[in-house]
Amino acid sequence: MTIQTIATTPFAGQRPGTSGLRKKVTEFQQPGYLENFVEAIFLTLGALGNVQGRTLVLGGDGRYFNRDAIQTILRMAAAHGVGRVLVGRGGILSTPAVSCVIRKRAALGGIVLSASHNPGGPDGDFGIKYNIDNGGPAPEKITDAIYEHTKTLASYRISDAGPVDLDRIGSIRIEDMEVEVIDAVSDYAELMAGLFDFDAIRALFQRGFTMRFDGMHAVSGPYAKAIIEGMLGAPAGTVVNAEPLEDFGGHHPDPNPVNAAELIALMDGPDAPDFGAASDGDGDRNMIVGRKLAVSPSDSLAIIAANATAAPGYRGGIKGIARSMPTSQAADRVAAALGVSCFETPTGWKYFGNLLDAGLATLCGEESYGTGSMHIREKDGVWAVLFWLNLIAATGKSVNEIVQEHWARFGRNYYSRHDYEAVDAAAASAMMDDLRGKLASLAGQTFGDFRVQLADDFTYTDPVDNSVSTRQGVRIIMTDGSRIVLRLSGTGTEGATVRLYLERYEADPARHDLDTQQALAPLIAIAEQVSALKARTGREQPSVIT
Repeated sequence: MTIQTIATTPFAGQRPGTSGLRKKVTEFQQPGYLENFVEAIFLTLGALGNVQGRTLVLGGDGRYFNRDAIQTILRMAAAHGVGRVLVGRGGILSTPAVSCVIRKRAALGGIVLSASHNPGGPDGDFGIKYNIDNGGPAPEKITDAIYEHTKTLASYRISDAGPVDLDRIGSIRIEDMEVEVIDAVSDYAELMAGLFDFDAIRALFQRGFTMRFDGMHAVSGPYAKAIIEGMLGAPAGTVVNAEPLEDFGGHHPDPNPVNAAELIALMDGPDAPDFGAASDGDGDRNMIVGRKLAVSPSDSLAIIAANATAAPGYRGGIKGIARSMPTSQAADRVAAALGVSCFETPTGWKYFGNLLDAGLATLCGEESYGTGSMHIREKDGVWAVLFWLNLIAATGKSVNEIVQEHWARFGRNYYSRHDYEAVDAAAASAMMDDLRGKLASLAGQTFGDFRVQLADDFTYTDPVDNSVSTRQGVRIIMTDGSRIVLRLSGTGTEGATVRLYLERYEADPARHDLDTQQALAPLIAIAEQVSALKARTGREQPSVIT
């Protein structure tokens, strides 16, 4: 084996987005494309003095190109002096599991291979991101440094070693580096067993409680199978679509009512089990479903926070809640009732890391079906499902009863997100720029029954390190607390995705059973009036409504 220096030239557009670099598989398959970005990661870490002899965690969601990318990264890690790489068997590690392993094994960090909820397969998407030593996504100062290196690369270093057998647990050496293939589930399952009352959940299933967990042929399947059916004793067949497939079975592995339509149909039908749940491509998202009720992610965060002490790992209460700015204000109401802080951050899990590390927040959530806590530094789909199982076991109440009682106590935040996907990027940017130009004049204006209290482009100052993030989404906040939010997403791989978020609070329990889109219709009309969204995007309807 020898270490080679390969000449290369920069590729345009390798700036990491909200959660790493995401592109079409065909772009990553270009000679040198993956290598350049990985070289930029190692050059950035090297400048920090953090590579030689250190341990790195490596794995992904099993999508197409995952195994090829792992072999390349292993050979490059060896060329850069990494001491040891822990890689999941079969190249599999969910994003939450990567965070768990980094923290448990005191690793330098980890490389996660996933495009999360985006489609897979030869014509699908691929992604790569770096997680730091706390287990969370790299902050902007690191991703910015990686991007700067991608613009000036002239070569990359790589060993000419042969491929590693990723399917056999054990160790092998590449150059002076140890590669250890580890069980993908064991560390994570051990962590979950310490957080939740597995005895109570096991007894719940023994009493005949029924459940359907849809793994969506994505990475969480093996974790759910091992924990829910194995450790908790749920009947065989409780977890379906449990085998990770390179193309996710041809489906879109995003756990929402649109893409998990089969689960929704089951839960709406006469033979519905007691509880339904799903997770996404890399295992960090979740959907919670009762009978004829899909729980909104914003409500799920608020309900978990309000009932946190039901789980052993949170018996001492919570220190605070953090939510992304577009997420509904349902969690704010719980925080106020508990007398703890509620932090509003930009979209992107990396913004929660400092709050968790500083002990300012215990629970975190995003409206995009992501919920998590201080146990790791990523959102965690299986964790959220186990929390709901623990809550059901502790209260003896159904999902529907838990949700309805929460609304009766705190009120209901009607909430929806409208996605306009793969629109012309220039047109989307022009729309946002035009909207920003109107903000100063919107405050005080009246639209029907609504009066604008505040209109701004959200800026976040991190309370821990005082870093500032600007242009994080346009907010139009009404005097009654209703909100319209517009932002461009950083997780797509084609064109631009415009996200419109709508929220209206209703305190009256007699009005908690309205159709969500009907309840939000006046705000939808105002959003169109102010932004000219349809004309700007050329779309009469959103691509997806959740």
